[in-house]
Amino acid sequence: MFFTYLRRELRRRRRAALVVASGLGLGIALVIVVSSVTAGMGRAQDRVLESLYGLGTDMTVTKAASPPGEGETVRRPRFEFDAKGDGGGQSQDVVMVQGFETLPASTVAKVGAQDGVADAVGGLSARVMKVDGRFGPGEARPGKPVQGGGADFGVDSYSVYGTDVAHQELGPLTTSRITSGRTFRAAETSAAVAVVDSAYAKEQGLAVGGKLTVSGTAYTVVGVATAESGDAAADVYLPLARAQALADAKDEVTTVYVRVTDSQRIAGVEAAIARNVPGTTVTTSADLADTVSGSLSTASGLAAGVGTWLSVVVLGAAFVVSGLLTSSAVGRRVREFGTLKALGWRSGRVTRQVVGESLVHGLIGGVLGIGVGLAGAWAVTAFGPTLTAELGGAPGGGARQVVGGPGGGGGPVRDAASRAVDVALTAPVSLMTIALAVGLAVAGGLVAGGFGGWRASRLRPADALRRVA
Repeated sequence: MFFTYLRRELRRRRRAALVVASGLGLGIALVIVVSSVTAGMGRAQDRVLESLYGLGTDMTVTKAASPPGEGETVRRPRFEFDAKGDGGGQSQDVVMVQGFETLPASTVAKVGAQDGVADAVGGLSARVMKVDGRFGPGEARPGKPVQGGGADFGVDSYSVYGTDVAHQELGPLTTSRITSGRTFRAAETSAAVAVVDSAYAKEQGLAVGGKLTVSGTAYTVVGVATAESGDAAADVYLPLARAQALADAKDEVTTVYVRVTDSQRIAGVEAAIARNVPGTTVTTSADLADTVSGSLSTASGLAAGVGTWLSVVVLGAAFVVSGLLTSSAVGRRVREFGTLKALGWRSGRVTRQVVGESLVHGLIGGVLGIGVGLAGAWAVTAFGPTLTAELGGAPGGGARQVVGGPGGGGGPVRDAASRAVDVALTAPVSLMTIALAVGLAVAGGLVAGGFGGWRASRLRPADALRRVA
């Protein structure tokens, strides 16, 4: 009897049911779109952070460079050439650690031993300054240096990152995908091999099997890597031992990349490292997130703030309107419900009938809302804008130095203070979001049914008899 009456009432009042369901559907669709866009913002921000420190990295341990003390001088690249006779071809590389002061390699083991740390990997960031060219012929006099002539030299600069080839699951190399050749093998801890970034390989005409000479040693290019988003972490990746030897930093690292056992323990692990490994600076993914600015940060703030509140307001309004419409519909059915009570229906049965109808309205609204919400999320993914994230300068980052001055003079300019990463906006819809939509649909139906059921339970058979008269 319940379902028969329910089916007849829904068929008779199709228009009223569609209005109530549409209101609920609109609110549910907005919740789905906002939730999906917010999830997409979070995913985009994760990609941005991964472009800085690599996939799976929860925090990094470094040692900030201290300002030079009184009387100390800053080490700068120095090139020395012996211009005898016509000078001939001259070439020299200077490899220097960049970004931070170095830490003892033993720091990696200390960090890895802390409670809550799943893995810790060290890396060394360096920069190669390469000067090559030739002196022009000058006047040679017995017992005196060559005078006159001239010089024609070019200056090149590129970043090098020393990778622990036995533990490649952490670190900046994980931000890139091998598109040609292969990555390092675990046995190549001291091999003269290199993986180069695709942009740098194109610029220098390098390919798999080619040779890259650094400080007189020829390194075989075994792979070409392409950054998944933004700039690559380095132009050239070398085995850690090789990079340490080139930079005169044996058994030293600039950064320790840390993965924790549980994301809920990040704060505790950070405190433990700061306490037990003195002289270091710990930077978590949350700290990095605070440095992200640009359109991604702005859009993320709007989605999390304005979007969330807007969806809550619209959904709340939809619940209230559907409740009022249901209550109003019950008011127009006084004669019907009064007659049913006169025929023996109890108040509880009338109330259940009204709640059942409202629950079906809510489920219909849920179906409509899920459909519209999925369409909206698809539209955002298909036609959404590309957002830009401005990142603070990152240790080990590969922002290239620029050589100023005509003819390569003027020396290197410091690394750019920030990096811009472009990320396409997506709106992924999770099963949790769908479950939330279904829950809201049921809740909306119950709210509307509560309004109408309360009013229906107050009706008396005498009311129906007066309407008939």
